[in-house]
Order: sequence, then structure tokens, then C-alpha cells
Amino acid sequence: MAGVELSLQGKVALITGGSRGIGAETVRLFTQAGARTGFNFYRSRQQALALAAECGGRPHCLAVERELGSAANGHSLVDAAVRVFGRLDILVANHGVWPPDDVPIAEMTEDQWSHTMAVNLDSVFGLIQAAVAQFDRQAAEARESAAAQGLPAPPDNAESGCIVLISSTAGQRGEAFHADYAVTKGALISLTKSLSSELAPRGIRVNCVAPGWVETDMSAATLNDVQLGAKIRGGIPVGRVATPREIAGPVLFLCTPYAGFVSGEIFNVNGGAVLVG
Repeated sequence: MAGVELSLQGKVALITGGSRGIGAETVRLFTQAGARTGFNFYRSRQQALALAAECGGRPHCLAVERELGSAANGHSLVDAAVRVFGRLDILVANHGVWPPDDVPIAEMTEDQWSHTMAVNLDSVFGLIQAAVAQFDRQAAEARESAAAQGLPAPPDNAESGCIVLISSTAGQRGEAFHADYAVTKGALISLTKSLSSELAPRGIRVNCVAPGWVETDMSAATLNDVQLGAKIRGGIPVGRVATPREIAGPVLFLCTPYAGFVSGEIFNVNGGAVLVG
């Protein structure tokens, strides 16, 4: 008996922050599932190029050097992916910054606040704007092509795109001394719900994956601290932090036909931590 397959065959995906951690594992899974996949990197050039080669290189996987710190950056990255692949079916907004030092709100600089907002929110706004415009163009082209061939037009709510935003437990219960980060992740949850209501009737599903602590470069210093690491693990009901693949798997699922009736969902992948904090 054949096993169940999570396939993205024939799809084109853009994954931000794809050179390391959760993003890199998502790139691997998406290419293994058959998607042609583009991802951006900013500083980790060698890691990014090695990952793209590991995943088949062109035309299967493309690494794009692009900073994401503004809406214009987001538009530019989507445009770059479409130029290479000719279309776009899936956007995974995974990138973000988490300033590691504890900073009381009374001492947080405007520069830190503004930078976190720019990377974690403004660029996501630009990515979504550009992706939705591309999804709509492709849907219109599909209708025009059907009409030219004398075929029935696809229904207006036929799936035309899929967006997954990566939030956090911090976006649901806050995080003391990291208010800037928590605010942006909470905003992504609200954005997911708003966009689902707006875009689902046009065939664009929008969902959110909310990880807790994950073994990545960004969290390594905190998790490796003897006292902090023990405290963090003690607050997770399953007793450990996640691997990047345990986050990438749910992201993949949300982009497959098996999740075709899932929209506006906040998919908690945090070992139950959000329920006990």
C-alpha cells in the first residue's frame, strides 16, 4: 500500500530567512515535496549557496541575497523570485530579528524599536502586497486562458495562492523585556486573521505557525545558558525545545491540498508551552 504524500509538485514557493534554522529546514522540505523554491539570505552567503546546491540548484532552488528591512525590500524579493520562476504559488514569511539582550521598555532605544518593526513587520507587509498581486494576476490569466480555449472558467474562489506567516508564543502571551519582538509577532497573528477574511473568497489561504523555543542560531546563546536553558525547558510540557524540522513540517502541511479548508488558523507548535505560560 502506498503511503500518503505531502506533495507540492508544480508549485513555486518563496521562503524568507531561508539560509538557517527553521527557514533552511522549510526550504529542504519544500524542495523534497516537489516545489521550485526561492529563498533570501542577508549575511549567511556560504550557508545559503550550499543549501541551494544541496536542494538541486537552478531551476529547483534559488538563493537571493536581499535584506528585508522595508516594504520595498519585500516587493523587490517577490519580483526577483517571479523573474526566475515565472510565477508564485506560496509565500512563507519566516524571517525576523529577536534582539537577545533583555531591555526594559523604559530603556529601549527608538532605533531598536524601529529596526525590529521594519524587519519583522514592514517587510512582511511588502512581501504580502506583492505576492497577493501576483496571485491575482495568475488567477486572471487562468480565466483568460480558459476562455480562449472555450473551457469553463475556474470559480472565483479556486485556490490561487497560499501564505504562511511565522509568529511565536511571544505574540500570544507577550515577552517581558522583549516588547518590540512580541509586538511584531502579535501583529502577525492579527494580520493572519484579517487577511484570511479578506483573501479567502479570492482563493488565497492565509495561516500562521506559532513556534515556541527552537534549536536555532538565534536562540543558541539563551538555550545554552545553564540556568536559562533549564528554566525554558522546564516550562515546556513536553520537556524539550523543538527541532527546526518540527516547525517546517507543519508549514509544509498548511501549503498542501490536505489543508485546503484551513484558513485564518494560528497553528501552535510549541510543545504545549503557550497553554502554561
